[in-house]
Amino acid sequence: MIKFKNVTKIYCSVNSEQITALENVSFDIQPKEFVSIVGKSGAGKTTLIKLLMGEEKLTSGEIFFDGINVSKIKPKELQELRRRIGVVFQDYKLLPTKTVYENVSYVMQVIGTSDIDIKRDIPQVLEMVGLDQRAFNFPCELSGGEQQRLAIARALIHRPEVIIADEPTGNLDVYNTFEIVNLLKKIHNFGTTIILATHDKTIVDSLKKRVIALNEGKLIRDDHNGNFIF
Repeated sequence: MIKFKNVTKIYCSVNSEQITALENVSFDIQPKEFVSIVGKSGAGKTTLIKLLMGEEKLTSGEIFFDGINVSKIKPKELQELRRRIGVVFQDYKLLPTKTVYENVSYVMQVIGTSDIDIKRDIPQVLEMVGLDQRAFNFPCELSGGEQQRLAIARALIHRPEVIIADEPTGNLDVYNTFEIVNLLKKIHNFGTTIILATHDKTIVDSLKKRVIALNEGKLIRDDHNGNFIF
């Protein structure tokens, strides 16, 4: 489903110094897999995600999503591809002046979903993430864990084939961390491919799923037995 082939990304700093974010990285992710991308800050996890989403351009190599060469498609096709991927960030990226319901409906309105489908789908998704009783609250009235569940609801609402979670538990306590992890596992059980970027050893070891480890932009391990080892 997802293929990174000899992917390298080099940035130029303000003083023209070259910074290698990813170097010759190759791996495949199959449909319905749950994969953790691990590494310290600066290892290349976020760069990898941005390249997959087409937000950054490759220096060299190729990235394929369901056979589509991400680096070579037109902007309109890229927008269509992004609708097949839901992204959850550490800082939630919620709309503070909109309620829980409106935060989710806004995403649907942007992609042209009908009012009938919006009214049908939002209650189902909010119930799935445990926010059906919070539909008319604003983000500031939610706990950190609830805000992240709302972010997941927004990522889920267009039924993506893949959910990418970039350090989704970085701002949460232990209780809310495992609540979010369990929600991602629940989504995975419905057949959605999950890519979790994290540096949390406890989470990765508890999942017992495939682990791809990055260090200074290089892929150093690809462990299908689910251990966090550097």
